[in-house]
Amino acid sequence: MKNVLIINAHQHYPDISPGRLTRYLVEVIADTLQGQGFAVRHSHIDSGYDVQEELDKHLWADVIILQAPVNWFGAPWKHKKYLDEVFNAGLAQQSLIATDGRSRHDPSRQYGTGGLMQGKSFMMSLTWNAPAAAFGDPNQVLYQGKTDHDAFLHIAACYRFCGAAIVPTHSCFDVMKNPDIAADVKRLKAHLATHFAASNITTQAG
Repeated sequence: MKNVLIINAHQHYPDISPGRLTRYLVEVIADTLQGQGFAVRHSHIDSGYDVQEELDKHLWADVIILQAPVNWFGAPWKHKKYLDEVFNAGLAQQSLIATDGRSRHDPSRQYGTGGLMQGKSFMMSLTWNAPAAAFGDPNQVLYQGKTDHDAFLHIAACYRFCGAAIVPTHSCFDVMKNPDIAADVKRLKAHLATHFAASNITTQAG
């Protein structure tokens, strides 16, 4: 049996963002992966957490999935605090990462190769107000050809820095003005089946 940690990074804003869609997508991910033989654990950042417990969940998990709404072009700010605390603990305990990878004795060793999370995978599942057309098109004024995955590289880099493989990002676009949640869920299930079918962990880097 493989293990998956699903992190709910929604942050509650009264009358603006109650978090129903994030909770629903977390349920979809959990149900889908449990059906494929995964054991599932959850973290809900906005409900509070214990840093050591979250570090232990990262060590237990073969797959870590972040489900997050996009707030001002990034994950909610509490998620950054969560990452800092969990990964600092993983560094202090030498459990997620040992060094930054470089060596005075071997100049060929690259920065970002000292992680201890080899064999684990990390995936982001995001919900955007932005339409899909805003990405991958150099004529679009905001992202100028960058993808949704590029926009969240700073989060993926934390996991890659610690040795995890990065699974391509899944995004639900235009969820405020033109939502099509049924189609989004269908794509999400297919995405999970592609990368985690029969509990085979993907090794491709995004």
